[in-house]
Amino acid sequence: MSTHTERQPRIDFMQRSPQLFKKFLDFGLATTRDGDLDATLAHLVDIRASQLNGCAFCLDMHVKEAKLHGERELRLHHVAIWRESALFSARERAALAWTETLTRLAPTGVSDEAYAEAREQFSEKELCDLTFRVMAINGWNRINVAFRSVPGAHDRAFGLDKAALA
Repeated sequence: MSTHTERQPRIDFMQRSPQLFKKFLDFGLATTRDGDLDATLAHLVDIRASQLNGCAFCLDMHVKEAKLHGERELRLHHVAIWRESALFSARERAALAWTETLTRLAPTGVSDEAYAEAREQFSEKELCDLTFRVMAINGWNRINVAFRSVPGAHDRAFGLDKAALA
């Protein structure tokens, strides 16, 4: 017997708040276009934050985007276990750790140790760009979780159907 229950979407936030959606979309796109992070790193950040936040819509989307951009499937499977996996570079590990730190903010804030670990791998500008990227994906996760966006619902519009991960 399955415990999965069909969850219905709540609100189409893109339609109900188009101006705010457009501005937030522009912000999210700017973290890619105007930042110093490469696409591979950005995909790993988006996937890990989406896993932590339980955002099925974003996790589905970013796994497909990563696959379309040439990411290896085994690495996609290993994002959830990145600490135990040998498939990630020191820079990727630092980005994933920073993503986790900012996604699950401790009551005491960001530790000096977490900051120092990130600074070992990223310049000040890169760390700012990475932080904006984490902010953006966490925002997308929160709105998609709140309104129960359906995974894969916009695949054709976003060109994600080409990932062949149906």
